[in-house]
Amino acid sequence: MEGLSNMGYKQPTAIQQQAIPAILQNKDLIACAQTGTGKTASFILPVMHHIIQSKDRHVSTLILVPTRELAVQIDQHVEGFSYFTDVSSIAVYGGGDGSVYEQQRRALIHGTDIIIATPGRLIAHLVSGIVKLDYLQHLVLDEADRMLDMGFSDDIMRIVSYLPKKRQTLLFSATMPPKIRTLANKLLHEPEQINVAISQPASGILQQAYMVFDEQKIPLIESLLKDTEYKSIIVFASRKDKVKDLEKSFKKIKIESKAFHSDLDQSEREIIMRSFKNKQLRVIIGTDVLSRGIDITGIDLVVNFDVPPDPEDYIHRIGRTARAESTGTAITFINEKDQRRFSSIENLIGREIDKLSLPEGFGDAPVYNPKAKSSNDNNKRRNWKKKKPQQQQNKTPN
Repeated sequence: MEGLSNMGYKQPTAIQQQAIPAILQNKDLIACAQTGTGKTASFILPVMHHIIQSKDRHVSTLILVPTRELAVQIDQHVEGFSYFTDVSSIAVYGGGDGSVYEQQRRALIHGTDIIIATPGRLIAHLVSGIVKLDYLQHLVLDEADRMLDMGFSDDIMRIVSYLPKKRQTLLFSATMPPKIRTLANKLLHEPEQINVAISQPASGILQQAYMVFDEQKIPLIESLLKDTEYKSIIVFASRKDKVKDLEKSFKKIKIESKAFHSDLDQSEREIIMRSFKNKQLRVIIGTDVLSRGIDITGIDLVVNFDVPPDPEDYIHRIGRTARAESTGTAITFINEKDQRRFSSIENLIGREIDKLSLPEGFGDAPVYNPKAKSSNDNNKRRNWKKKKPQQQQNKTPN
């Protein structure tokens, strides 16, 4: 309770109110809740309670996650909650040099209560024989939908083959497509089911959009980021190569930013995340993997440089702002090809999102008409190209 107090927890969220009692009763659980609703504490706290009550200490809990950022984040939560107890944990993930693997190996040999791991690296340790999970009591699959999207289904089943059949299994997911139900049927026994606030952005997010041609996006983001009101910004793109290109483009227009992607080694990723968290870096650019693996308060603005391919990913992207009951802004750039995707997002959240007019000097923009073919806007694209040189002479839009 002292740890909870020091971390600023006062009232349980809806998912915590429903999940914690079920987990304390040793029931298997399927919990579906959007990002930012407090899922992490809803499984860590009751699992820690079981560990503290246990007389025999061994590796009690395995938490599987899709990304190393999420593994580190959960490990930090465990560290905070357990500060006044003797519960221990370790984050196990790939990346980095051989020293990282060796550090993990030594820590696993020494022993720990909770392992938070990405599937691939955990399998490497299991195959080596240094991890023994014969007495495991709790298996947690966090962000299960993302793990399956990333192709970890076979890895998960391979890991489960190392676990005792008699255990508590907890599955947490932001979405519940058929493939998650299939996985749950294989792993869980008569589970309780909880659904909390599925597919709805936080009420504190101001959602806006601009209709743009692709060549208007960089000038538009330059205009937006000149607004000093936004001090902490995430820009999302759907592909890693686009993330890298955006970093170069931002550098040309003197916007300080860093691209965050899987080609960076672990130390580089940690430096970027630390700088962003400490407000030393104003802009970070990433893909949808980043939307699941970052939990930082105080993010003012999320920009979707392109419309995410999956409407649920939109929820995760914009959920990086307005966390912990704060407020924030989410802006999406919609080109003529992405209109149907954006319409699916509006259908999912049950409302239309305001389409703002482009700043003066930007010329024409596509008309929002998701049912029309994108080729109908070719004439307007030519209008933009004709006006672009004039805008370059007066580079600062009103």
